[in-house]
Amino acid sequence: MLSRVASSVYWMTRYIERAENIARFISVNLNLTLDFPSESSRQWQPIVMTTGDHALFEKKYGSNYSSENVIRFLALDPEYGNSILSCLRAARENARSVREIISSEMWEQVNRFYIELRDAARTDFPSRNPHKFFKIITMRGHMFTGLLYSTMSHGEAFRFALTGLMLERADKTSRILDVKYFMLLPKGGEVNSPYDSIQWAAVLKSASALEMYRKRFHRISPRQVCEFLIFDGEFPRSIRYCLKMADQSLHKISDSPVGTVSNLAERSLGRLCADIDYSDIGEVIDTGMHEYLDGLQVKINTVGAHIHEAFFKVMSAQN
Repeated sequence: MLSRVASSVYWMTRYIERAENIARFISVNLNLTLDFPSESSRQWQPIVMTTGDHALFEKKYGSNYSSENVIRFLALDPEYGNSILSCLRAARENARSVREIISSEMWEQVNRFYIELRDAARTDFPSRNPHKFFKIITMRGHMFTGLLYSTMSHGEAFRFALTGLMLERADKTSRILDVKYFMLLPKGGEVNSPYDSIQWAAVLKSASALEMYRKRFHRISPRQVCEFLIFDGEFPRSIRYCLKMADQSLHKISDSPVGTVSNLAERSLGRLCADIDYSDIGEVIDTGMHEYLDGLQVKINTVGAHIHEAFFKVMSAQN
């Protein structure tokens, strides 16, 4: 496969997943402001922090982390490269370049997705009905993922697409956990309070995990929430599950057995999966949740860089 094709399908799904996750974060935060309207500024700043682009936000809006400014920046700012609008524009361009590889249904979905968002951004619909607006974006993302699984042959191109999707999902799950643990640490009197419980429920909702979590644990406990979102092997948005799926996809691409290594990307991702396999929540908490998640994000970024080196650059040279 040409490196151009592999890179395009990989980034197509990463951008779609990124846009969907941002929409989910904002939607959950909108619901939180209904429960705690007096905490608005405290609740909106961490959403920008999850992106790591707070410096860009403050360059444009200063320290005014109002809901209007944050939503405009994260969702509709055409100059911000990681806004929902920019992500969908990039996903659409990548999809356009590989129309002969993906299904027509996938192309039609991502094309319609971008055009609808672009047109909505020119109206007052996002501010007039933000709950519906971000719900639509989330459901459009789900629909695209469903089309990926059900209308595209599960060959090499699909595996690159799935690898990109799973790495992006693992990264975003780690970031929403990091925000709660590091930037939204409750005051002493709020620990284990209804306020704290609602915040942890919001973390689960951000990963569409609340219902599955309650089936397993029933009562919300910070330790069990972290354990579920990091280490669960069956929930499709847990970090462990996503990394395992990405690892399997890489091995199918290179046709090497799981447990062996044929390139640096497989080595770095395999080591990361092994670290999670042989860790537990007690060890993570003893090390420090923020330190652990911060290190995890660095390792996921390293895996992405190694994928580029092992597949996209090498394949480009070979062709």
